[in-house]
Amino acid sequence: MENTRNYSAENLYAQMGISEKVWKRGEEVCDALKDRFEAFDRTAEANQLKVIGAMQKNRISAEHFIGSTGYGYNDAGRDDLEKVYADTFHTEDALVRTQITCGTHALSLALAANLRPGDELVSVSGKPYDTLEEVIGIRESRGSLAEYGITYRQVELKEDGSFDFEAIESALRPNTRLAAIQRSKGYLTRPSLSVEQIGEAIRFIKDLCPDILVMVDNCYGEFVDCVEPSDFGADMTVGSLIKNPGGGLAPMGGYIAGTKECIENCAVRLTSPGLGREVGASLEANRSLYQGFFLAPTVTAGALKGAVFAANLFEQSGFRCIPGGSERRNDIIQAIEFGTPDGLIRFCEGIQAAAPVDSYVMPQPWAMPGYDSDVIMAAGAFIQGSSIELSADGPLHEPYAAYFQGGLTWYHAKFGILKAYQNLMDAGLIRLS
Repeated sequence: MENTRNYSAENLYAQMGISEKVWKRGEEVCDALKDRFEAFDRTAEANQLKVIGAMQKNRISAEHFIGSTGYGYNDAGRDDLEKVYADTFHTEDALVRTQITCGTHALSLALAANLRPGDELVSVSGKPYDTLEEVIGIRESRGSLAEYGITYRQVELKEDGSFDFEAIESALRPNTRLAAIQRSKGYLTRPSLSVEQIGEAIRFIKDLCPDILVMVDNCYGEFVDCVEPSDFGADMTVGSLIKNPGGGLAPMGGYIAGTKECIENCAVRLTSPGLGREVGASLEANRSLYQGFFLAPTVTAGALKGAVFAANLFEQSGFRCIPGGSERRNDIIQAIEFGTPDGLIRFCEGIQAAAPVDSYVMPQPWAMPGYDSDVIMAAGAFIQGSSIELSADGPLHEPYAAYFQGGLTWYHAKFGILKAYQNLMDAGLIRLS
């Protein structure tokens, strides 16, 4: 009987450094979120069936898990995985490749493949994510789109985070070739965009100029809803396999799902004219890519639970959370404003201390490639940089916001949030009565 008592949840959390006060506060928050959690599970169920249906339609078998080497000719596992993605996202085609190194690379590829000198790129969702600034040429960089004569403008979102349709109409010109929409907030404290909002913007742009391509940066948004931007007419929906769709198992890679014309352009740009999608060895990755995609709906649901739990817990202690604890979720990212460098650093230290890998490491702010200020990152992950795993990061400037995401299981996400909360309390930045 004594042994059973020692394995109670409260005792186990105490052994992991969570005080009784913090644990009880966490349990109170969890109890109030049961209905929200059930809604996330229903979305995961719908998406799980969608993925299974796509895999069954394409007759996936054990032979698909065998990788290729060298040129990668006739890699059925690689080619049919792309069909699975296309069917899941309801697009004509998809490019899913381990040779795409990250989300920024996938976006850069999609832009460079479908823009030509003299074309104009317009972001209709305001400032893009930091790492795209050098891709576009907002910040001068070797090989940027600007160096190839591609111009850029952006339309800011309204104060409430919605699209400014009047400004979008004014921004579109005869040489506007591509309109970009970023679903997630990035390192901003604006709301992330819902699929319905994105769909409304796509319809508006297409009604005005049917030939303009619309690309959606879908990073952190896959499987959060039962529909994707591609269901609303996006020409390209783009993301990273070490975020939601990789399910924590994909070791690398990115995807672009969209029209056949756009995807063929991307394939040629990724490899070489005349070779296109026929080359690109998958090595031993196919099994992980399939299995990760299969698990992705459930993993995403766990990450959503963690985000909502974090927002409700930290709001109770007076911190501004974006989105708020009761607001709708459009991606897995939870921003928490601390207002001071110490608050941001302490939060990230707590997340790192909860990791299964490198929990003993103390994260330090540093000048990460592609960013214009020092960034602190907590990521004790099985896959380096995987942000579907429990992770948090933020730039060292006002408002000193932490961007928390991921958790391969809800229970790990919960523990990480409690550990971060405990760390701030121990530092005197949070007080519990």
